[in-house]
Amino acid sequence: MPNSTSSPLFVLASASPARRSLLQNAGFEPIVRVSDFDEAQIQVEEPSALVQALAKGKAEVVAQQFLGQNALIVGCDSVMCVDGEIYGKPIYPEPAIAMWQKMRGYYGTLFTGHCLIEMQTWRSIVRVAATTVHFANATDAEIASYVNSGEPLHCAGCFTLEGLGGLLIEKIEGCHTNVLGLSLPVLRHMLDEMGYAISFSPGRKAILERTQLDSNQ
Repeated sequence: MPNSTSSPLFVLASASPARRSLLQNAGFEPIVRVSDFDEAQIQVEEPSALVQALAKGKAEVVAQQFLGQNALIVGCDSVMCVDGEIYGKPIYPEPAIAMWQKMRGYYGTLFTGHCLIEMQTWRSIVRVAATTVHFANATDAEIASYVNSGEPLHCAGCFTLEGLGGLLIEKIEGCHTNVLGLSLPVLRHMLDEMGYAISFSPGRKAILERTQLDSNQ
């Protein structure tokens, strides 16, 4: 087992390619573990509370695989909220088209919940970030062709900022990485609160170093 002074394993409790890419571009080498968490068991109507509960549930499920190890688990979940109505991840084209017809020329708020668990202390921190997304006034033909591309299906907000959907976004207000599924500023603040400093190697890798011991140790 790694000792307490070594850089911890960094585990992403998500199958999202966008989240994994974000972390890799930031210098992390995440171990990806899919939680298969049953989201239906979380019955919360307020979007901020909902995504935090989902992120925590996913992280805690994956954490069971790393008991006793020097590891950090990060779980995330995102939803789009338009006029107080929560939109999840559309599976079929028809609801995706209807969603876009409501969002076009308008705006919504994308909420992402984040949960960070330190396995050696079982301490957890849960935070949320919200970003306002302004959508282009897309035509019916543009919406249909975008949905038929398959890209927005299974995506929170029914679009991907880093893909084809970027052409249908007018502007965003707030953290842009939050729209991609994981706010890097929020993650940095959570790591700092957990007692970790970040440095970078000449090989463009992020290095986590414990700067303080948990008060319960």
